[in-house]
Amino acid sequence: TENQEETDRYWDAIIGNGGAASACGWCKDRWGFSWQITPRRLLDLTTSSDRNEAKRAFEAMMTMRKIEIATIEDAAARRK
Repeated sequence: TENQEETDRYWDAIIGNGGAASACGWCKDRWGFSWQITPRRLLDLTTSSDRNEAKRAFEAMMTMRKIEIATIEDAAARRK
């Protein structure tokens, strides 16, 4: 997806129509098909040439069901 609004729209359409949330952006529709709603920004951050930034983004994603772009960006930006 291109932004949080698009992520939310797809996620809500699948989950709100008899689907179920899972981990890391995955969900199932009411027929049992699995979908992963993946924001482009998540891919950008988890494949960053800054390995520490990529690791922080990945670790943040692992705690989520629906991907929240702002939370991923905040995690990636933190310096340890």
